[in-house]
Amino acid sequence: MNMKITNNFDLEEFWVSPTAKKYGIDNTPNAIIEANIKSLVLSVMQPIRDLLGVPLIINSGYRCPALNVKVKGADKSKHLLGLACDFTLGNRVKNEAAFKKIVASGLNFDQLIDEYDYSWIHIGLSTTPYRKQILHLK
Repeated sequence: MNMKITNNFDLEEFWVSPTAKKYGIDNTPNAIIEANIKSLVLSVMQPIRDLLGVPLIINSGYRCPALNVKVKGADKSKHLLGLACDFTLGNRVKNEAAFKKIVASGLNFDQLIDEYDYSWIHIGLSTTPYRKQILHLK
C-alpha cells in the first residue's frame, strides 16, 4: 500500500530496500520512524524537489539496525531514525549542480554530504539543533 506524503513522494520509497529484500531483513518502519520520514520529506526532500524541478531517485532512506549493519552504515546514522536520505539525480554532473543549488538555497538541515565525488547526495535532519554541516566525502 502506497501512502502519499506529498505529490512527489510516497512513504514506501523511503524504506523499501533491495538489500533488505535480498537478505530477508524486515525494514518496515514503526509509527515513530514513519513520523520522522514524513518530517524529512516535508522539511527537506519536497523543498529540494521543488527547488530543482526534477525527480529525485531515493537510494536509501530508513534503515533498521540489521540493514544498517549489512550496508556498513555509521553506528549513529540518522538513517536509523528515518531522518536521513541518500538520493541522486542520475549522474555526478547533475548531483554536483543539485548540491550547489541546495547549499545556496539556505534550506535548513543538519548535514548535507557529497558522497564520493557526487556519486550521490546525503541529507539529514537531527533531533538536536541543526549543525548545518556541508561535507565532501572522498
